[in-house]
Amino acid sequence: MTSILGSRRVALVLAVLLTAIVATVPTDSTLTVAGQYAVATMVFAAVLWVTGAIPLPLTALTVPILLTLFGVYSDFGDAVAGFADPVIFLLLAGFMFAEALQRHDVDRRIALAILVRFGTSARGLVLGVMVATALLSMVISNTATVAMMVPIVLGIVESVTDLAAVESTDDDDATNLQVGMLLGVAYAASLGGVGTLIGTPPNAIVVGQLNELLDFEITFVEWLAIGLPMVVVTLPVAWVLLTYVVYPPRRYDVTRAREQAREQLRSMGPLSPAARRTVAIFGSTALLWLLGGFEAAFDGVLPEQWYVTLFGGAGETVFGTTGHAGVLYYVLVALLAIPTLVVTESVAWDDLTDIDWGTLILLGGGISLANGLADTNATVWLADVTLNALTGTPLVVLLLVIVTMTVLVGELASNTAMAAILAPLLINVGPAYAGAVGASSELTSVFLAVTGAIAASYGFALPVATPPNAIVFGAGYVDREHMLRAGILLDVVVILITTGLAYLLIRVLWPVVLG
Repeated sequence: MTSILGSRRVALVLAVLLTAIVATVPTDSTLTVAGQYAVATMVFAAVLWVTGAIPLPLTALTVPILLTLFGVYSDFGDAVAGFADPVIFLLLAGFMFAEALQRHDVDRRIALAILVRFGTSARGLVLGVMVATALLSMVISNTATVAMMVPIVLGIVESVTDLAAVESTDDDDATNLQVGMLLGVAYAASLGGVGTLIGTPPNAIVVGQLNELLDFEITFVEWLAIGLPMVVVTLPVAWVLLTYVVYPPRRYDVTRAREQAREQLRSMGPLSPAARRTVAIFGSTALLWLLGGFEAAFDGVLPEQWYVTLFGGAGETVFGTTGHAGVLYYVLVALLAIPTLVVTESVAWDDLTDIDWGTLILLGGGISLANGLADTNATVWLADVTLNALTGTPLVVLLLVIVTMTVLVGELASNTAMAAILAPLLINVGPAYAGAVGASSELTSVFLAVTGAIAASYGFALPVATPPNAIVFGAGYVDREHMLRAGILLDVVVILITTGLAYLLIRVLWPVVLG
């Protein structure tokens, strides 16, 4: 405890000292005084986010405080504007939906059903666990998904083979099957979270900052087109590495495990009426999200007033007003679903409040910091200082540097904090690569920021890299060496795959989706 307190004090002192230096050291004329203070605020937040000296949300709360104290903003309302970003409300709705689904054990039913279907062999069980985790992490927070999956995994392993089996790894009692499944859960949660806009906070952070800094909006459906290809490619690769290269399991008779999963499903009985209403509301919300992403198909088909009312635009609406966000705007759809859950008595309000409020605060602090850097043009200066050496290098080299830097630093720092720090820099460096990409400056900035967001979700070698890693490590069956052995290899492979796939998608798919 003493050492922890000591390290926290050191980190706090370091943060204050570096902030004071950055705030007072002379800089070139391209950086304004307000911009220098915004950079100093970023340094303070970055040191505390990376070291974790105090809880990440508390550091986020200091951002608008410092921006106001330094005079970057004369009005505190401007400093906290990032906390009212629409993406925060989308994530809020996503968290509450997850609580509703978990309240009725819908997530557990999905996991068990997938295990029954995939569980034809030891490797099939690992694949089933990973697919179930990845799918759930697209809707439910990675942390909650892994916390739910770990006891299921341990029960499966115990039903397949005795935990003290002859097979062992590194003179440990844990079997390859056990280690592979547990690591598979952690890794699949991180990989799967990339798939949807609400899957993991870095996605929401970058979308929020793109909206604030460039007035560029990425819809729920557009992010699906961005993230799902990444999941489809990286998840099987992770499974192959775990079960064929690093921790290949012995041949086990998995009949008992499949039957156990079936028995658990049978014992849960049919869904209650409230659970069915919850699933129906969630399904309807998902369908409306998808419908809202196909606005082009209705352009010229619907009367102009109805088109503007449903999909948004600057014209007249059916209400007689001018301009509309669109009834099918994905944030409005998500928020409307929450009171619907309560009014229909699908869940009680108290069942929805036990969510990760800290992540919402962290997200707001990150967007507020990005606003401060952008409004003072500090992002231009930072991009010149930090990424100027890469100007003129091939696009694939830039992507490799971005992905590698994000993954490696993310092994020690919060992936959410990494996204908050890097996004404004990547957005600002985009125009320099517009020619290489063959797209507008705005789109190039979007492409680079999205690549950074995807990479921020990765980090597989250390328990501290992501909450899923920490939960699996804390279960007590996976050693640090187990995670290092598999994680370092997966880090390298995923860095290369993400770089290559991002380069390919930037050339082929993303301009069509986001253009």
